[in-house]
Amino acid sequence: MAELLYRIGRFAARRHWSVIGAWLAILAVTAVTYVSFAGALSSNITLPDTPTTRVSQQLEEDFEGAGGGNGAIVAETTDGSAFTSEQEEALSDLFDRLAEVDGVADVTDPFETQQQVDDSARQVADGQERIEDGRAQLRTAQQQIDAGRDALAEQRRQAREDGTLAGISAQLQDAEQQLDEGQAELDRQRARLEEQAPQLEVGVTLSELSSGYRTVSEDGSAAVSNVVFDDPINEVTTETKTEIEEMAADAGIEGVEVHPSQEIAQTVPSILGPGEVAGVVIAAIVLFVMLGTVLGAALPLVTALLGVGVASLASLSFSGIVQFVSVTPVLGVMLGLAVGIDYSLFIINRHRRQLKQGADLHESIGLANGTSGNAVVFAGVTVIVALLALNVTGVDFLGLMGTVGAVAVLVAILMAVTLTPAVLSLVGTRILSRRERERLAAGERTHDEQITERDRPMSTMRACWVLGFGIAALLAVAAPATQMRLGLPDGSTQAPESAGYQAYEVQAEKFGDGANGPLLVVADLPSAVAEDDVVREQAAIGSEIGQLWSVEAVVPIGASQDRESLAFQVVPYGAPSSESTEELVRDLRELTPETAAGGEATLGVAGNASANIDISEQLADVLPTYLVLVVGLSLLILVLVFRSILVPLTATLGFVLSLLAAFGGITAIFQIGFLADLFGVHAPGPVLSFLPIIATGILFGLAMDYQLFLVSGMREAYAHGAPARVAVQHGLHAGRSVVTAAAIIMISVFAGFIFSHDATIKPIGFGLAFGVLLDAFVVRMLLIPAAMHLLGEKAWWLPRWLDRILPDVDVEGAKLERSHPVH
Repeated sequence: MAELLYRIGRFAARRHWSVIGAWLAILAVTAVTYVSFAGALSSNITLPDTPTTRVSQQLEEDFEGAGGGNGAIVAETTDGSAFTSEQEEALSDLFDRLAEVDGVADVTDPFETQQQVDDSARQVADGQERIEDGRAQLRTAQQQIDAGRDALAEQRRQAREDGTLAGISAQLQDAEQQLDEGQAELDRQRARLEEQAPQLEVGVTLSELSSGYRTVSEDGSAAVSNVVFDDPINEVTTETKTEIEEMAADAGIEGVEVHPSQEIAQTVPSILGPGEVAGVVIAAIVLFVMLGTVLGAALPLVTALLGVGVASLASLSFSGIVQFVSVTPVLGVMLGLAVGIDYSLFIINRHRRQLKQGADLHESIGLANGTSGNAVVFAGVTVIVALLALNVTGVDFLGLMGTVGAVAVLVAILMAVTLTPAVLSLVGTRILSRRERERLAAGERTHDEQITERDRPMSTMRACWVLGFGIAALLAVAAPATQMRLGLPDGSTQAPESAGYQAYEVQAEKFGDGANGPLLVVADLPSAVAEDDVVREQAAIGSEIGQLWSVEAVVPIGASQDRESLAFQVVPYGAPSSESTEELVRDLRELTPETAAGGEATLGVAGNASANIDISEQLADVLPTYLVLVVGLSLLILVLVFRSILVPLTATLGFVLSLLAAFGGITAIFQIGFLADLFGVHAPGPVLSFLPIIATGILFGLAMDYQLFLVSGMREAYAHGAPARVAVQHGLHAGRSVVTAAAIIMISVFAGFIFSHDATIKPIGFGLAFGVLLDAFVVRMLLIPAAMHLLGEKAWWLPRWLDRILPDVDVEGAKLERSHPVH
């Protein structure tokens, strides 16, 4: 591989205009394919065959009009007063116009709905009052009849004593007959009343269960309209959502603000905002300090940006065929920028060093490509494998994210080993500063590969202290990860000025937190119920659901066409991402309510909150498998590269430590709220569900990059006869400047995304930046050298049988250097 890359570097140096033109042509082609074939990005994350999707499919198939996605339009008065009749009419007209949008099945009028709810409650209350009045009247009439019978009995007794009974016998019989007839009528009225009572009791039960559900706030200042789509929410087109959002924004109702909910007003995150630009500027400053020239600083940036353009346009060209989650291209840009700059820097730095040693320009370019370029290819392939391994999780959107990231890294590698040599040939010795060129012209040569006094090994005591304190510090930072909860962003995590956030806040304040994440519950009955018994079954099952402590309201939706299932809308007490709602979903799925006809029903749960829980649980389940896969891959690759057992073990353990510490930092800031204001986190909540698995793959690859560039120098010095502990220091001194620069560049690029307005991008940017910071500066530059010092010669131990069967990959290109010495 090193020899091949050497030849590629020499070719690119000789034909630099051809190589540059080829890459510009590729960029043009990808731009054309993007314009021709790209589709819309989706902000919805879905998983096939989850409990939520199965219930959603059941609703779509068995319940008429219940299978489509849902969103909300939230209206509030600007002064907090109740809506006027003119405002209500204007809003009702808006809702009617929204219902005509293509792709919208129905838009409810919250004022009509609330009026129906109030009228139903009033009718139930009136019926209950009539029943009570009727019972009171029956009790009075019964008392009168009983009193008449007592009087009649007294009169009969008195007549018997007076001997006049025979004379009034007919009169007494008539009076007794009248009382019997009155009693019979009274019994008939009581029977009719008691016949109505069970139906009324069912009505009372349903009214009490749904009492917490409102579409107009109690103070009359806010209203929520439910928007029902023809298709599931993840299949609703961007055009439909945009049209609704624009109509809401242009409503123009005086004294009223209209906010579409997050499901409708979801925005695609910007790829390059002010934070991202600031990250690139910091990277440019680091490059200038490292390389000493403006031209040298510009080269890695130009190649990285060109690579990002090619990779992004090429990937997005397939977005018309495959559904892309909106965060997917942003991840590609993150990785493409970071590794693109770093990989080009590694080759440029090696080329500069060789020029200062007196190498010929084209020969130096070829050697830099065959040595550092070889390490770049190996490190990049490691990152690609880690990203592609995301496909084994079985999660489609996650596999696609990994694939797009892998494409970005692949393009960065190809750019580094072809375009970088071409541009280096074009700029010639101007890659060196003026002072360096003057020294070179004067015959001065550098020999920084030699062992010097600065390579004196550290003391064993210092190595012990560094290792012990470093491990303790990383474990302390990792401690919050023990409390990590996974979830997906809801409206509360959106930018405060966004419509989705404002809609969320209004609903939370006026209707309760649970109004932002109602659950759809389907009860499968043991057998079909008669049409007349549907309401009774709804009351029986709804009552058991309502007894769960975190339920605010239970509203019957209807029965399936075969009446074997009943559907309910359950409003939880807590927010969609709260622990109480998560527990409620589990409790509902475990609940087996008893039906009115006997037997037990089974419950299924759907809705946005339920879907988020399913996605988070599935990703949490595959994380350990993926982590084992990545750690195993790490061990195999490092054994192959360093021909050692203990070096891979220390490297892998170091990676696990830095990864756990990164998880701890993410949890502390984005879930617990530590330093939340500093990072612009206004609503701490669960950690982004796919962040741990994404961070594992990316940080693994990047950790192996730095491990290769630092420890390969140690191995090279040891192979050339330096004592093991001296080789550790020599390799560290030789590689730490370029690794430091590369790490700062990568941290800057990732950190630029922390200040994104998007709640999905922000934690990814922080997690990757913090992970690289810990791994590069704590693990690779402190813990690994200390551990290798303590291991000494044992660090390079390898069983003989394994040594015989392992191929010599020569990552650092030592054979190439021997065959092409720098003079």
